[in-house]
Amino acid sequence: MTADDEDIRAKLLDAALMHVPFDGWTRASFTAAVRDSGIDPALAEAICPRGALDLAVAFHRRGDAQMVARLEAADLAGMRFRDRIAAAVRYRLEATQDKEAVRRGVTLFALPPHAPEGAKLIWGTCDLIWTTLGDSSDDLNWYTKRATLSGVYSSTVLYWLGDTSPGHQQTWEFLDRRIDDVMQIEKLKAKARKAPVLGALLAGPNWLASRVRAPKGPDRDAEPGHWASGS
Repeated sequence: MTADDEDIRAKLLDAALMHVPFDGWTRASFTAAVRDSGIDPALAEAICPRGALDLAVAFHRRGDAQMVARLEAADLAGMRFRDRIAAAVRYRLEATQDKEAVRRGVTLFALPPHAPEGAKLIWGTCDLIWTTLGDSSDDLNWYTKRATLSGVYSSTVLYWLGDTSPGHQQTWEFLDRRIDDVMQIEKLKAKARKAPVLGALLAGPNWLASRVRAPKGPDRDAEPGHWASGS
């Protein structure tokens, strides 16, 4: 997609956001966005062949881009790593000015035909968080970090949608508790690996896990990863 196409899609998205709170990410919102933006309908269909679904994806990725920009500008050097993760999730939620558009997106991506797309978007957000924070893992940890954070992020979004506390303070406390839970699990796993009996039992699975490698290449979504060769 060219820069011009991106600009047109952004214009369509801006126009659609006026209608999404009322009509959801639907054909009605897409049609209204085309009309309000003044973009030729044929061109709009070419750039967004799936209509409002493509705009919902663009809306999510716009929030991702804003989160990354804020992370890169922030001074996180003095923070514990778990606090950097919490800050990243908070930045991602704060990047969204329209909570109702998110709510409508959750409804859209909960539908069976669109659930894989929604899962891919959440995974992409969590991948961006880890990558922006400097994650260099190349083994099974690459997957477990993103899978774990996907669970934390998803549950926090749902809590945030129903949070009416000042400044969403209850959401940030909920997020801290979820991250603390994950940290406790990681500590238990570390202790289990050091236990002689469990260490012996886990030797085979650990060897298999050590063969898994993170996906490579410019389009990591297209690659599920690979198996490390050698002994």
